[in-house]
Amino acid sequence: MSIAKNSLFLRFFLAFWLGIRQAWAGSLPGRACAGLERWFTRQLRGSILFRFVWREGAIPKAWPDSLICRLLTAIINIPCAICKWLYKIGRPVWDGSLFCRFLGAVGGAGFFFLGLFMLVMLVAPHEMWNNTYGLLGAVAVTGLFVIGSASRAKDRLELDTLGPYMSLYMAFICIALAGSIATRLSMRFFAFHITAFLLVLLVVSAVRKYEQLQLVVALAVLGISIAAIYGCYQGYIGVEVVASQQDMTVNAGMPGRVYSVFDNPNNFAEQLVMLLPLELALFLNSHWRGKILSLLSLCVGVVAIGLTYGRSCWIGLALAVVVFLALIDWRWVPLFIVAGLVAIPFLPETIYNRILTITNTEDSSTQYRFEIYSTTSNLMRDHWAKGIGLGTDVMKEVFQTYPTNFDGTYPIHTHNNYLQMWAETGIWGVISFLALLLYQLKSGVKAFRAALDKRTKRLLAAALGAFCGILVVSVAEYTWFYPRNMFTYWFLFGVIAACVKLVRQERKKA
Repeated sequence: MSIAKNSLFLRFFLAFWLGIRQAWAGSLPGRACAGLERWFTRQLRGSILFRFVWREGAIPKAWPDSLICRLLTAIINIPCAICKWLYKIGRPVWDGSLFCRFLGAVGGAGFFFLGLFMLVMLVAPHEMWNNTYGLLGAVAVTGLFVIGSASRAKDRLELDTLGPYMSLYMAFICIALAGSIATRLSMRFFAFHITAFLLVLLVVSAVRKYEQLQLVVALAVLGISIAAIYGCYQGYIGVEVVASQQDMTVNAGMPGRVYSVFDNPNNFAEQLVMLLPLELALFLNSHWRGKILSLLSLCVGVVAIGLTYGRSCWIGLALAVVVFLALIDWRWVPLFIVAGLVAIPFLPETIYNRILTITNTEDSSTQYRFEIYSTTSNLMRDHWAKGIGLGTDVMKEVFQTYPTNFDGTYPIHTHNNYLQMWAETGIWGVISFLALLLYQLKSGVKAFRAALDKRTKRLLAAALGAFCGILVVSVAEYTWFYPRNMFTYWFLFGVIAACVKLVRQERKKA
């Protein structure tokens, strides 16, 4: 701590931060924003829309005590029940065996191995990664958790904690597999959905206190930080310009887009959108050493996402920060927006020019997206109700029965998560998906308002911001085309669910 006190940099940074905060709070715009906040809050809380949105829905309210919830939770916990039964009848042997006790201790640290899995997944080079590793890793960590639950009466897979819409969504995933136009082609993608589901279930089940969740998140953030350092190195030495990834007629002078270990710059940028905001929470929640590491990691990550030249991800990350600030103290939002606008002229010329192409309809990537949407409309007219089945392999085959794009090619996906889910699972599948997302966001915001632990509050705000960011990116990109991104997407979903669970636990104790 003495090093921190004597550090000129940290003292300057702290003084600068506190000075801005105090100046803003005492300034006329700051006081005006505070008054506006109080007026807006009073008006909003009294509105019919507010009461409708924030009321506890009939389905979520009845879910925990419903027969179907108890049945599904019991079914998914059969392995845990078997392990508990074996431990009960063989307790003397188990307690007397060094190996069994070691196995039980390892299983009780399932949260650590989940974080370790995320770390390895995020640093594995594309050439060495196989998506089967994702499934095997998720199953292995789940197996460890199940074994560890044998000697821990309260440990179980908490499907009921996730609410009704996760079970409904997974039911429609199974229906989409069964009704697929080519079931064999859909099986691989069904395995991806199972991996994602297990990751969500593990985060919410293995985490029992904030320190454990912070460790899981810190390990995942360490993974993306290592990937970001490598991305910055790529930017330093330069990477080849790929014509299909950047239209040089409107991006003259732009260097090759970095991709780190993720094969494609958009994949890398999407990972950064989902995980960089969590570093904001780690920065605020850490002691001085952690703050230094988090700040350095944030800087490296911001540089890396700039070097990806991913326009939709820049927008997504900016939105993530805005949501985070709005939840923590929304009076910082105008300051952030002004700082962002002031910083634009100081950006590197290539990034500045890339920003200018966001609304340029002459950009070939923008034109190609709209062409894909047009081609997708042909498919949707025939399959909007039932869907075609899981996966881009099935979609690629179905697209070939329709007219091609303007350049004679066929799309392989819809370039939009929501359209993709609609095309794959049908109208009821996409409705269950949207209901799941909205329910989780609503639960997260309600838990944020009720949280007593400031650390959980900040992490929840960061996770909600990151999730909002990737939801916006998903309008212009099919973010699950690269399965590692899909796994991180649902890991982030699980972090929100775990925070909600921790808030509910602390409210019960209060």
